[in-house]
Amino acid sequence: MCPVVHTALGSKSNRDWWPNQLNIDILHQHSPLSNPLGKNFNYKEHFKTLDVEELKRDLTKLMTTSQDWWPADFGHYGPLFIRMAWHSAGTYRIADGRGGGGTGNQRFAPINSWPDNANLDKARRLLWPIKQKYGLKISWADLIIFAGNVALESMGFKTFGFGFGRVDIWEPEKDANWGPEDTWLGDERYSGDRELAKPFGAVQMGLIYVNPEGPNGNPDPLAAAKDIRETFARMAMNDEETLALIAGGHTFGKFHGAVDPDNYLGPEPEGAPLEEQGLGWKNTFGSGKGDDTYTSGVEGIWTKNPVQWDNGFLDNLFNYEWELTTSPAGAKQWKPKDPEAQGTVPDAHDPSKRHAPTMLTTDIALKVDPIYRPIAKRFQENPEAFAQAFAKAWYKLIHRDMGPLS
Repeated sequence: MCPVVHTALGSKSNRDWWPNQLNIDILHQHSPLSNPLGKNFNYKEHFKTLDVEELKRDLTKLMTTSQDWWPADFGHYGPLFIRMAWHSAGTYRIADGRGGGGTGNQRFAPINSWPDNANLDKARRLLWPIKQKYGLKISWADLIIFAGNVALESMGFKTFGFGFGRVDIWEPEKDANWGPEDTWLGDERYSGDRELAKPFGAVQMGLIYVNPEGPNGNPDPLAAAKDIRETFARMAMNDEETLALIAGGHTFGKFHGAVDPDNYLGPEPEGAPLEEQGLGWKNTFGSGKGDDTYTSGVEGIWTKNPVQWDNGFLDNLFNYEWELTTSPAGAKQWKPKDPEAQGTVPDAHDPSKRHAPTMLTTDIALKVDPIYRPIAKRFQENPEAFAQAFAKAWYKLIHRDMGPLS
């Protein structure tokens, strides 16, 4: 007879019984025993054999080759890869130096299952053939961030280049406190007059930065601006860098909220059944992909050229007056009051369809906040200054967690 009692109920861990015990597990994390590459693996030596230009060509070809299992919006995965890279690097916070894209931790819980990272499992799965080809020459951490950089260049933006050297971890991190909440989008990290506790950067559990609908879903652009300023400052960005990043990032792609997630969306990757093979957020509405995609709840397109660098985001933000509306998923977002805005942006999958542009509460915040507005207006009137500011801020975003040059 087996001496171990098996039950369907599971068991309490010592941490559950005595939550105030000193956690010494963090002293043992990332043991060589968890590294499949072995303790003598030297990433730097393997990287020296990488043909970076060939990798860039392969990534660019991948981005413009739409696949039936997860069709590319506008025929280009570039915006998806930018989001993947941004959300990998964007967890960094200055209070304790935790987070960032330097270890490839987006592959592991809990970050791989945060609501804000919905469908980035598909982005990483798209990269798998590239990783298979180049093997040990490129780490997952470098590949995830580099893909975002190449995506920008493939859509006409000139970056400041790229620094490699991110070494992968092979198990979830145990030393990062992501918050006290036990529900997604909980906000117990606040007290008093919306005072955000340290060391946290994001406003809610499972978000990278701020809620796109506004604080706790309240579509108040001025209140959203306050959250943006606090959160980005905690992630080492000043007002100009913050605005450049938001406006630059929102020049590309679209956001997805085609369906009611309560009725059609399955669990995140860590909670998904084995047959999902590491993927999550299975969508049972329609095709579950393409025009039926759900990611964040908001639904729309910012610009008329979603896979081309231009000033379209800022032009639309200032050239139209915006009014509150809701997405098919019930999320708060903004549409133009102006009739001439109708039909000015393309559909992501059907070239015969046209739409009006859409903005988020956090976008409108850049127009109405007295500090952000003049910066945004200056960038709208001087596209070269905007491009320069975005290039610098993007470079800082994806390298700030790597430490000084040594």
